[in-house]
Amino acid sequence: MTGNPSDSPAGPANPFAAYGLPGPPGTDGFWEAARAPAHAPSGDGGWVALFLWRGRPAAVEFESWSEPVQLVRWRDTDCWYAEVRMPARFRVTYQFRAGDGSYADPLNPVGAGGERSIVATPDAPPQPHWPCVGSDDVLPLPRTRIRWTSERLGGRRTVRVHPVAGGGPVVLLLDGDDWLHLHPAMTAFDAAAAAGDMPPATLVFVPAKDRLAEFGCRPELWEAVRDELLPLVADCGVPADLDRLTVAGQSLGGLSAMYAALEFPDLVSRVACQSGSFWWTPEAAAAADPLGGPVGGAIATRLRERPVPPGLRIAFDLGEHESRMRPHCELVEDLTEKAGATVRISRSASDHDRAGWRQALLRDIAWTLG
Repeated sequence: MTGNPSDSPAGPANPFAAYGLPGPPGTDGFWEAARAPAHAPSGDGGWVALFLWRGRPAAVEFESWSEPVQLVRWRDTDCWYAEVRMPARFRVTYQFRAGDGSYADPLNPVGAGGERSIVATPDAPPQPHWPCVGSDDVLPLPRTRIRWTSERLGGRRTVRVHPVAGGGPVVLLLDGDDWLHLHPAMTAFDAAAAAGDMPPATLVFVPAKDRLAEFGCRPELWEAVRDELLPLVADCGVPADLDRLTVAGQSLGGLSAMYAALEFPDLVSRVACQSGSFWWTPEAAAAADPLGGPVGGAIATRLRERPVPPGLRIAFDLGEHESRMRPHCELVEDLTEKAGATVRISRSASDHDRAGWRQALLRDIAWTLG
């Protein structure tokens, strides 16, 4: 899916012209005009993305998609570049690795935290309500915070609470720190509500300390949420309807959200699940190939044993390009619907990456609340 150009005498005189970049590569005029990544059609329905880096050797690394791609130098200039083949309808997080450091793309205005950027092919669907934030921007944080000292989970963590459109049903966002510091979820939810695309809700950003331990199919997390966290939310001063709880999770977080809906039905009845790690079994995490075990993992086994709790409403989303996750997720989707849940299924233009999941996060939470 990726490839490096060849910097040889037989190569093109200026490979950057096809991307609309004027002037001799490496000159001040070239860098002043440069915006990257730039795209050109690949000829097979996909795209070739041009990544540029100035000054020293570097590689471009992608989130859960491909191996790193080493940039090559253009002749004797300070211009380093790589042309990377990308599929149609694709959005991915990336960063540059130079020396011992990781860096966002200084030529890309779309950041994801201080060390990452996001690239989307020209045919990738838009993501309404998600603002363009640069890598140097400091994202706004909810004013209300809770200090949660958990006896069941151990340790302390800071949980942020934000009322959308005045507040309403509680929505737990697992991996909450990512939605606070990498992707501007608070701003996006507010914008969606202002546009009429999101009903009132109260967002609770729940951070994870040990994702594999906490998000596996174990009861401790959800006992702690029920007995420790939600009483703190009820007392924090933000309007919060605890009788209708939605949980949103991605990857292992999606697995945990599904587990909670099946095993704690009095607590969780609505789920927004993006690319749930339904390969999970108690033995899988230690396996050389965790995704190579039984299709659907422990959740599929549970769904075959007995019906889902009544009233379960769950939205499943999966990246279009997640080929190895697809069998696991498709089986769980099918079994969940056959077991009696109200199910919504969609696909995002991404691989295993929050940059692709985030529009589904808004849409699917709105659906669960509806």
